[in-house]
Amino acid sequence: MSEHTQTRFVVCVANDDCEDLEVRKIYQTVADESAAQDGLLRIVDESGEDYLYPASLFLNIELPQAVEKALTPAA
Repeated sequence: MSEHTQTRFVVCVANDDCEDLEVRKIYQTVADESAAQDGLLRIVDESGEDYLYPASLFLNIELPQAVEKALTPAA
């Protein structure tokens, strides 16, 4: 997996003005350096599409490898 497609997971801690986010839900992110410079995260939703949200709504989390593998779709 290249650095540009590195998978990370975050947990939603607030959904201010973003009702489509669920607080306490784990979301997969897509690396987006340009968005990060603007304080945004690219989050993948249940449909597999990714959208930008304020990074302040999330906390980075470390998952056990088995859990991460189960949550990451097959390439």
